[in-house]
Amino acid sequence: MKEIVEFLQQKRIIFKSFKEITPKEIGSRKRVGLYIGVDLKGYYALVMVLEKKSRVLRKEVQELMALHEKLERYIDSKINKKYIIIKAPLCSHAKAMLEENGWRVFAISSQSE
Repeated sequence: MKEIVEFLQQKRIIFKSFKEITPKEIGSRKRVGLYIGVDLKGYYALVMVLEKKSRVLRKEVQELMALHEKLERYIDSKINKKYIIIKAPLCSHAKAMLEENGWRVFAISSQSE
């Protein structure tokens, strides 16, 4: 969690509270890190961390967006800001789909690690 907070601070994204929610809590079996933060203006933000070896495709992006909707129901509030940190190859169509739906995408190539 510390490395995620530090990564977001480098991108000038700061939260006054930040906690992890396991996918199991919202009835999902996906292997993804889910974090809910409250920014300095008091708005909820979702940070999703996806780490895998295979390429992230549009079908999977739709599942991640459904997970966002489940989270909104779980915390009973609207999530205004959505960030996704992807440590995997990313399909260009999938990235475009995320950006069209208001997500800020941070694609980290696995070669740099």
